[in-house]
Amino acid sequence: MSKPPRTRFRSLDGILLLDKPRGLSSNQALQRVRHLFRAQKAGHTGSLDPLATGLLPVCFGEATKIAGGLLGARKAYDAVARLGIVTDTDDADGQPLRERPVPSLSIDTIDAALGALTGRIRQRPPIYSALKRGGEPLYAKARRGEVVEVDEREVDVHAFELRAAADLLDAGEPLLRLHVECGSGTYVRSLVRDLGEALGCGAHVAELRRLWVDPFREPKLWTLDDLQALAGRGERGLDACLLPVESGMASWPEVEVDAAQAGRLSHGQGVSGGFRPAGAVAIFDPRGRALGLGEVDGEGRLRPQRLFSWACAQPGTPAADAR
Repeated sequence: MSKPPRTRFRSLDGILLLDKPRGLSSNQALQRVRHLFRAQKAGHTGSLDPLATGLLPVCFGEATKIAGGLLGARKAYDAVARLGIVTDTDDADGQPLRERPVPSLSIDTIDAALGALTGRIRQRPPIYSALKRGGEPLYAKARRGEVVEVDEREVDVHAFELRAAADLLDAGEPLLRLHVECGSGTYVRSLVRDLGEALGCGAHVAELRRLWVDPFREPKLWTLDDLQALAGRGERGLDACLLPVESGMASWPEVEVDAAQAGRLSHGQGVSGGFRPAGAVAIFDPRGRALGLGEVDGEGRLRPQRLFSWACAQPGTPAADAR
């Protein structure tokens, strides 16, 4: 049998808002998308557990240079908590550790427990997580049966709200539908685990869907099936699904530079000009074209940090003219 032809990858820049399906890891979903687009370079921004579905921003090419900012962005989720059962992974994909009866609970009791887990709180991440110790993910250690101690850390929970509890109040299966808005590093699995302990019965995540990630508050999502169908018609349809790199830069304050300043930045030199505010900024030219990321010091001097390839290319070259 002849081997299938090797994929010929291409240079591609932009952001895809993928609707990750349940059952795939974020990296598995990323690799499928990368091969569909034949993208030379791709990365995702913020892992979703295999159980989770919903928004997974995928950055292609030069967009990977802003992925770190999207990793730290505010996010929103819908979650279903199953009360009464604790699992080793804090979600339905794990093995049950213990089961307890669910006490009679009122809405006020649930709301009070949710309120105590809102704001700036200390949280212990799950043992089965991608956090690394000694260069190795904690989940790898846990799967080998090693004792894993995870330190608490501070996280921001902007909203943790009850959306529905009809099943619970009608004495059906004890499920709570919850809405979560949180900052970087927050584990919804840990929130649900701690909610279950506060209610005296334990809990785990039965379903989880990411709704949005700043700055994509009302995202148009593309499923793998959507993309597979478009791929069969040619790459032009696929490429139309991509957002420009600029769409992911709303989290940074914008500064504008002229052609002379852009030239100095492209050579790694700082420029003066009374730039504000101090800190990390997104750099644009007068036409609204993003040039990359920079840093403004306390004296208003702008220094380049991560510039896009077209910002560094000499005028008249293909990389410069492509934009």
